[in-house]
Amino acid sequence: MNLSTIVIIIYAIGIVIGALFLDLWDAETSLSKAMAGFVWTALFLICLFYSEKKDNQNREK
Repeated sequence: MNLSTIVIIIYAIGIVIGALFLDLWDAETSLSKAMAGFVWTALFLICLFYSEKKDNQNREK
């Protein structure tokens, strides 16, 4: 299994947990909840970038 696939699965699980338990998609979301969603997505993008980079390096070897 590719490292990027694992990162995507972890991100999707985090979004579902955030939606169910933290009410991130509620109609009245506070600024802190919205920022938590942004931070989670930013971490996802950073991890996805580095996992793709590592996967490409492993393919070249």
